Amino acid sequence: MVKWAIHSLLWTERFDANPEPVVKKAKAFGFEGIEIYVAPTQIETFATKRVKKALDDSKLGCVGCTCLDEQTDITSSDESTRKRGVNHLVKTANLFSELGGDLVTGVTYGAWGKLTGKGRTEQEWSHSVESLREACRAVRDRRVTIGVEAANRFETYFLNTASDAIKLVKEVNEPNIGVHLDTFHMNIEEKNFYDPIVSAGDLLCHFHCCENDRGVAGTGNVNWAAVFKALSKVHYDKWITLESFTPEIESVAASTAIWRQIAPSADALASDGLEFLKSMEIKYLKI
Repeated sequence: MVKWAIHSLLWTERFDANPEPVVKKAKAFGFEGIEIYVAPTQIETFATKRVKKALDDSKLGCVGCTCLDEQTDITSSDESTRKRGVNHLVKTANLFSELGGDLVTGVTYGAWGKLTGKGRTEQEWSHSVESLREACRAVRDRRVTIGVEAANRFETYFLNTASDAIKLVKEVNEPNIGVHLDTFHMNIEEKNFYDPIVSAGDLLCHFHCCENDRGVAGTGNVNWAAVFKALSKVHYDKWITLESFTPEIESVAASTAIWRQIAPSADALASDGLEFLKSMEIKYLKI
């Protein structure tokens, strides 16, 4: 049976600064966990004990989310930059292990937002594979999986499709790395929603549900029947995160190009979206 999470960036830029209201709201809306974003610049000062207490008190699980930046880019030709990237992935995995999580995912393969005006090079690919392999081996004893999220061409040139993510995961060839797919990015980059999910199969370690305009799930163009039929086909039983953003959190809106109101409120994105997605779960995933 799948588990439902809400992305922390829907309500707050930095979750650990004041986690209790977000945890309380997520619990009230019916979520079973929170996907918590931690930037490379936040990891050293993250309030681990406070967050763990908030999660434990509400009996919520968590998923780790991070994105590498220019200083931690593991595709970089600079060895020290790659080393910082590996260290960040390891620290983040250790952090979420302490919080009771077993997954860290996101743009973990290169710098989020980096665009070079051309496609990836063989050297960049090799650097990413080697660095991810090193990070996976370093956290294997923690039993934490590192996910690689295929993101759209406007956010990265490095990994855009499920086939890209599958190729990367297979080349890293470690037991604790997996494919992360997201309907928002799939809507831009894939030919359909069904085939990429089925092709990922057992490698699929995480899934994001987001409408094509990042509005309330079920109100846009995403073919949700195809999505859930595919998830059923591969017997997916891990976390599904409802992800969206609003203009109210300006730094997040700037990073994700949210320039207008796409829903009545952040709460509506969460509550109405989860209601719709659970109806799809009942229809396609529960026997």
